[in-house]
Amino acid sequence: MPRPDRRALLTGLAALAACPRLAQAASVRDGAGRDVAVPATVTRVFPAGPPAAIQLYTLAPDLLLGWPRANRPEEREFLLPGIGDRPEIGRITGRGNSANLEAVLQLKPDLIVDAGSTGRTYVELAERVQGQTGIPYALLDGRFSAIPESYRILGRLTGRSERAETLATWCETAMTTICGRIAGIAPGKRPSVYYARGPRGLETGLGGSINVETLAFLGARNVADQPGSGLAQVSLEQVLAWDPEVIVTIDLAFSESVRRDPAWAGVRAVKAGRVHLSPKLPFGWVDFPPSVNRMVGLWWLAKLLYPQAFPEDIRAIARDFHTLFYQVTPSEPQLDRILAGRG
Repeated sequence: MPRPDRRALLTGLAALAACPRLAQAASVRDGAGRDVAVPATVTRVFPAGPPAAIQLYTLAPDLLLGWPRANRPEEREFLLPGIGDRPEIGRITGRGNSANLEAVLQLKPDLIVDAGSTGRTYVELAERVQGQTGIPYALLDGRFSAIPESYRILGRLTGRSERAETLATWCETAMTTICGRIAGIAPGKRPSVYYARGPRGLETGLGGSINVETLAFLGARNVADQPGSGLAQVSLEQVLAWDPEVIVTIDLAFSESVRRDPAWAGVRAVKAGRVHLSPKLPFGWVDFPPSVNRMVGLWWLAKLLYPQAFPEDIRAIARDFHTLFYQVTPSEPQLDRILAGRG
């Protein structure tokens, strides 16, 4: 028996998928300024990558078709039952993109959403996938400062504007409050910070990287604020020369080894005991992935960097954030685990 032609299969599936949408489409302007035609009722959304999956979960978990990567048991504990354990469906964008278009079509999404860059490469990808599948593909601006507006756009795309406004307002209030206090801190009182990734702590985010946006938002001096963007490998000699006052890491192994490694002993952050392991349950507070999970991390970082300016109880803030955004209220022992950074 001859094998079916892949292009013909895609075309046929796309035509079937698009027919009911076209008659009922409404136009919503996405984060890239594109007008995207979406169905009047959206019930199934495919997230193109982890940041989009997290933002969609916090807004409308029932619409989430699945996760780019299956959540681990320790992560699912902090997510809604029946949602946190939805299947792995792969990703269209980012590292290790693994979802082919046939698989996407078979899930019959009403909408594809990506959160991250809205640059030309991602616009072209969205247009290509939308053209090949007939599925509306919307882009959300993934920059930290754009989170509130991205919520509002996602609310319009999914028909969940009321909850989107609640989440956007929480984010705006946090950002305004924190910015107001930092404005009164003299530049010379703002610490130098090294963001350490990996088991050896020798991967970091350069200036302008989405991975260190919250440090920049807080006015901290990123020692790796060099031309370029994204993540970069650095040498231990370079870190020693930078001599940061604070080290923030997402890697448990590094956070434990750096305190007893003689090679790092002379770094000011190590000598002062200012090496901090970021919470990461169910998602990282600083990065990994860089999505709305960074909002609660903003408060955590602010307290670490400027303790006198931020007397708030981080446990209470974390509990409130989890309850509102993840829709699961953690117990006291669970809060202990979250804040310990052992995910």
